[in-house]
Amino acid sequence: MKRDSKAIVVGAGPCGSFAAFNLAKTGAGVDVHEEHVEVGVPSHCAGHLSIKGLRDLGLYPLPAGIVENVFSGALFFSPNGRQFEVRFSSPVTCVVNRSLFDKHIARLAEAAGAQYITSSRVESLIVENRVAKGILIEKMRENERKFADIVIDAEGVSSRLLRQFGLSSLDRGMVVNGVEAEVESVKDTFSDEVEVFLGGQYAPGFYAWLIPRNDGSAKVGLASRSGNLLEFLLRLIKKHPIASQQLKHARMTKKAFHPITLGGPIPRTFGNGFLAVGDVASQVKPTTGGGIILGMNCARIAAEVADEAFDSDDFSAKHLGLYGKRCDEFSGFDMTVMLRIRKMLNRLSDERVDDLISFCSRFRIDEAFRNVDDLVLQAHGLLRAARSPRTFAVLAYFFLVYIFANP
Repeated sequence: MKRDSKAIVVGAGPCGSFAAFNLAKTGAGVDVHEEHVEVGVPSHCAGHLSIKGLRDLGLYPLPAGIVENVFSGALFFSPNGRQFEVRFSSPVTCVVNRSLFDKHIARLAEAAGAQYITSSRVESLIVENRVAKGILIEKMRENERKFADIVIDAEGVSSRLLRQFGLSSLDRGMVVNGVEAEVESVKDTFSDEVEVFLGGQYAPGFYAWLIPRNDGSAKVGLASRSGNLLEFLLRLIKKHPIASQQLKHARMTKKAFHPITLGGPIPRTFGNGFLAVGDVASQVKPTTGGGIILGMNCARIAAEVADEAFDSDDFSAKHLGLYGKRCDEFSGFDMTVMLRIRKMLNRLSDERVDDLISFCSRFRIDEAFRNVDDLVLQAHGLLRAARSPRTFAVLAYFFLVYIFANP
């Protein structure tokens, strides 16, 4: 069997490309197969990222034109319009042009030696004796077989290849559907704060957001467990007591839909000759639905383990299991805590959320978060903030509300 490359990556999103980049740097031959004609198109999410997370990955500052704005705070609006503000001592997040960001990571991978094959839809894995050997692709209406020592699955939440390989996919009961719109002529926003809108009227099971740009435009979106996303979005724009005023004269220029997995990492992300990274592995924060930085960290770990496998010529599940172990060491505690918080939030009524926002505002809990800059590993940040008596009081209140609301 002729090997076409050492590694095949399926999917040229940030996680797939970052795995390819880190592998290519070691001198390994890497082919990246992307089903779309162009990397980064269509765009799949708002691109609201942690600056510290990007810096820790060696990616910040980004090239000119990719970052659309930076933020030092957030405004949270309860279902009835109560408000809670969190301000940080310096910018902690940025919003990027997702298409340009994806292209940037792909260019890094190509410069390191990875080869990109676009318009290349992977139809199936090639599996022999429970070992991933390669892929069957459709390109220019013809099928072609490609072989490699390791297949890295970065296909996203569809999970076709993951299921074909026999691994358990993400928890569909914890998937919400999202809609993202770009709007022009937004009024009365703070340019350095993102806004979060809570409430079952607008985003049952999750939340809605407004992310301003410096030019007066913004990204507006929401996610929901059920219901018509466009109806929810229009209700937010036209009916919400705050958002409707900011978006009264706004013009929607484009919109996109995407699922978000909130169930925490899948039980097993590896097998013989196979690794899964990013959304397909549900490497996404259950609290906020952010998965780019977390997934890219796991992609880097996947590349490290794959490189070790090349050195030892051992592509067994036993050896590649180091990937799952290291990912768990990196984020396992945080993912467990965030998943529990997500499940608690899902059970709270709008009335309880109103009370919680009021309690946070009254106790000035924002002061405990001013020096917290790690928004990727949120449980660790929460523990640091919990040293403040005010934060501890709010956390105690939150858990008491949850217990008595759900006996």
